[in-house]
Amino acid sequence: MRGADWARLVALAAIWGGSFVFMRVVAPAIGPVATAQSRVLLGGLALALWLSITGVALDWKRLWRQYLAIGVANSAVPFLLFAFAALAAPAAHLAIVNALTPVFGAIVAAIWLGERLRPTQAAGMALAFAGVVVVALRGGALAAGAWWAYLAGACAAFCYAVAGVYMKRYAAAASPKEVAAAAQLSAAAVLAPLVAVAPPTGPVTVTVAANVLALGVIASGVAYLLYYRLIADVGPTRAMSVTFLIPVFGMLWGALFIDEHLTAGTLAGAALVLAGTALVVRGKRPAPARAA
Repeated sequence: MRGADWARLVALAAIWGGSFVFMRVVAPAIGPVATAQSRVLLGGLALALWLSITGVALDWKRLWRQYLAIGVANSAVPFLLFAFAALAAPAAHLAIVNALTPVFGAIVAAIWLGERLRPTQAAGMALAFAGVVVVALRGGALAAGAWWAYLAGACAAFCYAVAGVYMKRYAAAASPKEVAAAAQLSAAAVLAPLVAVAPPTGPVTVTVAANVLALGVIASGVAYLLYYRLIADVGPTRAMSVTFLIPVFGMLWGALFIDEHLTAGTLAGAALVLAGTALVVRGKRPAPARAA
């Protein structure tokens, strides 16, 4: 990887690690539904504007089903779940739980695509899930009755995994940049009726507004452009290594900006999750070459 690729990778991890801090500020202020809706709406509009400027048109007529399915599985549901979890769980913990995505990805691929799970992957899964338990227990989740926040975060990571396998099977020919914009706009349409039922719960202060803009435009707009540029330049496998850096920045930003305390249990749990995820990712067999 070139220096510019490393810079994009670190920038992407820093942005997505910061997204959990943004949610910790926004969700308690305006509610999970408004948080998720503002994120997908602002992110989708920012990406659609960029595509329009660069002369790229969204193929709604041919791909609307794929856009909708990906929007629900990769944006609407997981963003809502993480916003819900952010009401109780620290940003650092949510970033760690998010690292389960490749673990769930291997499970979904095994069930849906028939990909074989190797023993090292099974061991990695057990290690990663044990790490989340350690993080939750050491963070006092069970004592405070906030176990549901970690369950919601794990379900969100599972949704990301389902969306990834779906894209691989049904939307491989679609442009990733178009999918990023159209899926978030589709997610905004899906979440819109929920906003009427659960409107913003509090006043939008300057701080909250700034975090909303950062969550939508930067974490869901700029971040996707960086991510797909990485995929184009270094391939999807190396681009996915951002998963291992996100918890680092989630813990760092949480400690710096919202005074979260890093405990030995949190660090130990994070190490278990990342080690387990590494075993799952490294245990995947390379896809067989296809004839031209």
